[in-house]
Amino acid sequence: MAKSYQEAIQSIKPLDETAMQAARQRQDELTKPVGALGRMEELSIQIAGITGNPRPKIKEKAIIVMAADHGVVASGVSLYPQEVTAQMMHGFLAGTAGINVLSRHIGARVVAVDMGVIGGFEPHPNLICKMIDFGTKDMTQGPAMTQQQAIDAIESGIDVVEAEISKGLDIVGTGDMGIGNTTASAAICAAITGKPVAQVTGRGTGLGDEQLADKVKMIEKALEVNKPDLKDAIDVLAKVGGFEIGGLVGVILGAAANRIPVIIDGFISGAAALIAATLCPQATAYMIAGHQSVEIGHRAMYDHMKLEPVLNLNMRLGEGTGGALAMSIVEASCKILDEMFTFAEAEVAGADKEVK
Repeated sequence: MAKSYQEAIQSIKPLDETAMQAARQRQDELTKPVGALGRMEELSIQIAGITGNPRPKIKEKAIIVMAADHGVVASGVSLYPQEVTAQMMHGFLAGTAGINVLSRHIGARVVAVDMGVIGGFEPHPNLICKMIDFGTKDMTQGPAMTQQQAIDAIESGIDVVEAEISKGLDIVGTGDMGIGNTTASAAICAAITGKPVAQVTGRGTGLGDEQLADKVKMIEKALEVNKPDLKDAIDVLAKVGGFEIGGLVGVILGAAANRIPVIIDGFISGAAALIAATLCPQATAYMIAGHQSVEIGHRAMYDHMKLEPVLNLNMRLGEGTGGALAMSIVEASCKILDEMFTFAEAEVAGADKEVK
């Protein structure tokens, strides 16, 4: 039976302190100065706490890319026409998009999910259909979706990640596609963090100054029309979110409920993480901020959740690309913890901590 989002939240437990302590102790005993691998050491200890395994191994990897269209595109917030969402999805299915290349590079599978792309798709062996509707409504005129659709989107995401877990999954990354979704994400960011819209709204697909100013006005209008309750994450998602964002909320909650680490990709994934963290603050312990996007609101999201990105490569593609690269770093951190010898294992003489 499909798991409700409340059941998923109730299943999210604190990290395993015993496993983390054992991992921390082993890191301090490896053949290197204490702390010499910096963030790599912290990542491996976090993965130990998430999985409950003091020497975690990451083998089965997946990037879940969710796509949907946004009614707010009718207000002119994007340089690209709405058809691009569907066209890019065809690229994911053909294995030719940026995320496909980087997923092959790190040995991860790409899971493409239609959460609400206008026009839909013919059945395809590599496509999962969790269609909520043919895109959201224009949030400048009223709620982007109903409360029930928001819940359905989240629970669809839980279904998707749990299906992947049943196939074997050690770590999951979030990815997205949807023309107009930086507008929805900026609205979510402003609603939950309380920051002014202009401080969290970026150029998306490359807007000029005048178009950016218009985009800010559209988001301000959407927030004024809908008045989302910042303490009610479902309300925020329903009023100014997107179906793919809701789906990614479910991926995050479902992974955390099953003690699977989640790599958060860019700005859109960050919006999903904000919703998930508002629904269940404990879920942030299972998140790893993959990278710092060029989108100006991304930093505000991380600050709100007290997350620090692994990478900063000035990326803004989405799709899960930055998260995929960070996933490789996380895997490497676990290999160091597991495969590198301790001083005792290497039989290095006089290797007490003072000598190191």
